[in-house]
Amino acid sequence: MVSLLGDSESIALAPDNAPEPFTAATPTPATPTLSRTELLIPTNTKPRKISVFGLGYVGAVSAACFSAAGHHVIGLDVNATKRQCFRDGEPPVVEPRLRDLMQAGKQAGRLTALDDVDEAIRATDVSLICVGTPSRDNGSINIDNVSHVMGEIGRALRHKTGPHLVVVRSTMIPGSMRKVMIPILEQESGRRCGDDLLVAYNPEFLRESTAVADFFAPPKTVVGSDDAEAARQLADLYDGIDAPLFAVSFEASEMIKYADNTWHALKVCFGNEIGNICQALEIDSHELMKVFCADTKLNISPYYLKPGFAFGGSCLPKDTRALTYLARQLDVETPILSNVLPSNRGQIERAVAKVVNFGHRDVAVLGFSFKPGTDDLRESPQVELIERLLGKGFNLKVYDPSVNLSALTGMNRQYIEKTIPHIHSIMMTSLRKTVAGADVIIIGNASPEFRGIEPLLSEDQVVLDLVRLWDTPRMKARYVGINW
Repeated sequence: MVSLLGDSESIALAPDNAPEPFTAATPTPATPTLSRTELLIPTNTKPRKISVFGLGYVGAVSAACFSAAGHHVIGLDVNATKRQCFRDGEPPVVEPRLRDLMQAGKQAGRLTALDDVDEAIRATDVSLICVGTPSRDNGSINIDNVSHVMGEIGRALRHKTGPHLVVVRSTMIPGSMRKVMIPILEQESGRRCGDDLLVAYNPEFLRESTAVADFFAPPKTVVGSDDAEAARQLADLYDGIDAPLFAVSFEASEMIKYADNTWHALKVCFGNEIGNICQALEIDSHELMKVFCADTKLNISPYYLKPGFAFGGSCLPKDTRALTYLARQLDVETPILSNVLPSNRGQIERAVAKVVNFGHRDVAVLGFSFKPGTDDLRESPQVELIERLLGKGFNLKVYDPSVNLSALTGMNRQYIEKTIPHIHSIMMTSLRKTVAGADVIIIGNASPEFRGIEPLLSEDQVVLDLVRLWDTPRMKARYVGINW
């Protein structure tokens, strides 16, 4: 039986026109032929027999690299030319260093291809699905190829005894494994997942032209499964590869690839929009971005990438507003930059909607300066949230250990008096009393004092956390995160 696989998965970590990271200006050398040691190829101490479905970039590279690590690999693809390429040890795609690994795999008897799915499943105990998931015209993802292959594997498993691990590497939206792929596999195989049938998701982080090197030195290895044994066996395939390994849920493992790729796309567009403004001002954009990227404390770091509430303060809103105004004066289109503030306001709207949907009128806000340890209220999103809730008729009490109205001066005092002129009437001086009189408690900033509210709460209260003050909250009250 010949597999009717779709087009093989293509690597899409970064756009083809994505600029290289800024480095010193040196000539680009020709791609060298690296030795096994230089490629950091591990010798796997637990060799497995692996069938790889889909021999495009991801499938071909995965097959060749697993073979180089000591595993026995069988390739399958709907395209007969690709299958023959594998038998001949010739790469079906153009990728540096891939031919050397395939030739070595062929000569060692660890890399070949088959036409028959049943034969491949009988001969292996691990299957990797690396077929394509192209976009439909409406932008949705087409997972028909993956579904088809999963069905073929399931039907082949009906005729095989013993354990088998099925791993999907194709990029799919969150929920695809649990809602679509696992039901297909269970129905077609006549087995239930667990025990002898293990399932996992394993996104790839490969870049065309450096895919082989990326396989053996990835930024991370992500293992998605609800089954500890499936996760362990999949992790064992990468034994010896020096990269942080994350064992997460199916949905998190499916989502990470989308977060990665859209982040890379966003960085490209951000760099281009800054460059367009710089050109209009006759500033060397590359010189500027070298300085920008040298800041690994704030700019190129995880510092501002924690999901939570809106940004505020005296700098970020003002400077974003000024830069987009400047771009308009220069007749430079900046769709990314121009939508930063609207996106930020949307997070405030999200908080308002959550409070409204709770259905309670008495609300306490703990922390309304834009971050703990400061009394700066200028453009604080918490202040705007308070203003919006007051306007909707909620009964509010607010508390912040860092804010003393009598001590506020200058623009800071003018801002709060203009925004909430009667704020003194709703401010409290006791955390305990503020919490006790509310149906909904909003954690506005991460002041350490607020961690002490857990024993003060009752089951009929709701806590809306805007800052993830607790990773594992232990409270009687109902706990809701702003976006977790």
